[in-house]
Amino acid sequence: MNFKNKKFPAQIFRAYDIRGKVSLLTPEIVKAIAYGLVAQYQKVGQTRLAIGYDARLTSPEYAEIIRQVCEKKGLNATIIGCCSTPLLYFIARQFDGNGIMLTASHNPKTDNGIKWIIQNEPPCPDMIQQVGISASSAFDPSEKLVIKPVQHEVVVQYCLEYQQALLQDIQLKRPFKIVLDGLNGSAGRCAALVLKKSGCEIITIRCDANGDFPDHAPDPSQEKHLVELRKTVLEQQADMGIALDGDGDRLVLIDEHGLIISADRLLALFSEMCLKIHPGHEVVYDVKCSTMVRNTVHRLGGQAKMIRTGSSFLRTYMSQSKGKAVFGGEYAGHYVFNDGRGFGYDDGLYAALRVLEYLSQQPELTLSQALKAYPERSCTEDLYISTHSEEPAAVLHDVEVKSHNLDAQLSKIDGVRLDFEDGFGIIRASNTGEYFTVRFDADNPVRLNAIRNTFVSMLSDRYPKIAQDILDAQ
Repeated sequence: MNFKNKKFPAQIFRAYDIRGKVSLLTPEIVKAIAYGLVAQYQKVGQTRLAIGYDARLTSPEYAEIIRQVCEKKGLNATIIGCCSTPLLYFIARQFDGNGIMLTASHNPKTDNGIKWIIQNEPPCPDMIQQVGISASSAFDPSEKLVIKPVQHEVVVQYCLEYQQALLQDIQLKRPFKIVLDGLNGSAGRCAALVLKKSGCEIITIRCDANGDFPDHAPDPSQEKHLVELRKTVLEQQADMGIALDGDGDRLVLIDEHGLIISADRLLALFSEMCLKIHPGHEVVYDVKCSTMVRNTVHRLGGQAKMIRTGSSFLRTYMSQSKGKAVFGGEYAGHYVFNDGRGFGYDDGLYAALRVLEYLSQQPELTLSQALKAYPERSCTEDLYISTHSEEPAAVLHDVEVKSHNLDAQLSKIDGVRLDFEDGFGIIRASNTGEYFTVRFDADNPVRLNAIRNTFVSMLSDRYPKIAQDILDAQ
């Protein structure tokens, strides 16, 4: 990548968004990025867009910087206030499908970032790099922007329109008692109102937008961040706990017993819900998802389609499938419905509402009962393993060559994944650092260890340090 400017933080331009420390994503950098974004909209003849922002302290100021650059370059940009990313995507439809969101999603408070859509489509990796190159040319290292403080503001009109659309789509046949944890992100307030209006009894935790994130980063995928939610579900004898991430596009559910529901199990349930009504259609999932998802889709007569990790790749695949793919999800907790309902993008609140609607269709059905057919897996989380200065491509090539002797299905969509009948293992090179991401999953602990050891034995001769780290990783 040809970034001319030495002081320019090229590393913040990632595979599916722009994200990094606020110390790198400065007002001056944001201004330079805005020129790159405007160029992309103008290239395809777009003249107007919506700008939303999350709870982070710098987000309203950054939104205003981008708006000013848009105005200067002849684009009509409207700031729609503090909101979730799904709300921004929804409102962007009124702006020809164009929207920019200031958010670092589930990252800590020290970070910020930018997501965007053009004519309802997310940018591909090349487009993100292109914005980086344009921004690098526009960036003036000597410039110092003086920014007036901008208050976080919720624009009620947009929030109500989004709520209305959700309430028209979802029909609950009975009410539920819900504990909602907004993790101090920008989605909690609106989510609580929707759930109340749909007739549920709501207990809220951290539903006020607070960019200081006083407890921890707004990341519901970490078990330690869900302690309060689980405790409250049990104390209140609630039907379900719902946790949303910092910008509301990811979902984690807690059942009535306080158990965290893994993304794999929820993906299997969503597959069942969609394939019952649309048999023979495609269900899409990313390379980190369990073998159970593939097996469930096949058992239900659907077509299982595995793609590379990244919510923008998922959305792009869904929208270009011409209705063939009815549902898609990611291990990270992104869920996209494309079954004639929903809006075609990942929305944590909408996914939670679909579960509630499904449960409400049977008088006494609980979340744990609905998931009985999809038992908890024996699996590891994502394990981060140092490259130990080895060339990632060479390591992955070696694993691939040695895997040919195994009774396993090989996939190279994103790293090297080996699927066995009863589990899988994957090793991927990081896009952002000197490490591999590794994950293992199986029907039971014995097979889990066996699959892990298979990968260790393939690496131990040439890469003993990497093999040892995989063996030791918890």
